[in-house]
Amino acid sequence: MMSEQMYNNRSGDPSEKLRNLKITSLDEEEDEDGDAPMVDDVYDDEEEEEEDKEPISLGFVEKPKHSWSLSRELFPSLAGGAPAWLDPINLPAGRSCHCDFCGQPLQFLLQVYAPLLHKESTFHRTLFVFICPSMSCLLKDQHDQWKKQPEKASRSVKVFRCQLPRFNSFYSSEPPRHDGSDRPSRNGAVLCSWCGTWRGDKVCGSCRRVHYCSEKHQTAHWRSGHKTECQRSSIAPVASASTSTSLSAETQKVASNHLWPQFEIVNEDECEAHKSENDGLDKSLISQNQMDEVKSLLDTFEVDGDKRTWASFQERISRDPEQVLRYYRLAKTKPLWPMSSGRPSKMDIPRCSYCGGSPACEFQVLPQLLYYFGVENNADSLDWATIVVYTCEASCQDSIVYKEEFAWVQLSSQSATTMR
Repeated sequence: MMSEQMYNNRSGDPSEKLRNLKITSLDEEEDEDGDAPMVDDVYDDEEEEEEDKEPISLGFVEKPKHSWSLSRELFPSLAGGAPAWLDPINLPAGRSCHCDFCGQPLQFLLQVYAPLLHKESTFHRTLFVFICPSMSCLLKDQHDQWKKQPEKASRSVKVFRCQLPRFNSFYSSEPPRHDGSDRPSRNGAVLCSWCGTWRGDKVCGSCRRVHYCSEKHQTAHWRSGHKTECQRSSIAPVASASTSTSLSAETQKVASNHLWPQFEIVNEDECEAHKSENDGLDKSLISQNQMDEVKSLLDTFEVDGDKRTWASFQERISRDPEQVLRYYRLAKTKPLWPMSSGRPSKMDIPRCSYCGGSPACEFQVLPQLLYYFGVENNADSLDWATIVVYTCEASCQDSIVYKEEFAWVQLSSQSATTMR
């Protein structure tokens, strides 16, 4: 979110449906508080007054302008669909690709292109977030945050960091032209024909033309129609192994219809995105009457930390209600927590498992993203209050190409209480 390559300028008006969307107050949630322990935030309270002064970048989603806008050689930030892998060859593998609770392959949520130009090794740098779409698994994920040490906890939300120097074997050292003529220097690995996300190490034993990351996705594809296609293609000559393995990720078609719709993530600094108070209310998730209630809550709830924090969260988000992501690394400020309970302490955020270095708050994902994905607002639908991503402060470099970072999940008090 720090360079022109990373994001384009935000444009377009918000959808009419989003203008009518409301954030409900905590009074509409269950009255019973969750059992999550109250802990100190990972940042000192004295930073609270300085929060408004920091240049926080906000992420917004837009439909891509061109079919090639989200190609990996353009180093995009995007949400939904399939990832545009930075290193297209040495992808995560094994248990890293699966939910630790249900065993299903994780679904791509979003990626953020976030280069650190002061280091040669981080000239290109992208963070990838994956999640299990099962709310049951997300509840277990948050539950495990409190029951175990973070580095030993099972996860349904996983984050990977990948970085490359300017001169590498995958991309030109010159800036992209963004005119549709950019091409990568080499093909990527063959990906799963069903999800288009993970490496397709398994091949259909009959037609030997489609690849899969897991038996689960092979079964899903077979049941959704590949059985017929496979029988039809068996009449035609079988492609040679060399032809099959030379297929690049860019030419593969994803068969699954369960992926979330794909958007480009564009950004603005919060100070630039925030307009006048009246203009903000015209587009706000919070009506004028609700805004008055929020101000009253801020003055009234001096003891009830959750309600006061929720009111503050609503007020801040209402300035730019379409934001789906808040980027913090350069601002070096703390995330915007929806609730005071369920926040991590410094002990809860692990040090880098590769170099032992300190963690840094990189960005947080807001639940507004689920609206754009078309996720229904049912009791068992996927939902979160926020997902905060922490990465190695030094952005260390070693032989592991995709390094797993840490995500802290905060759910609403109602969801958290359900698990406990």
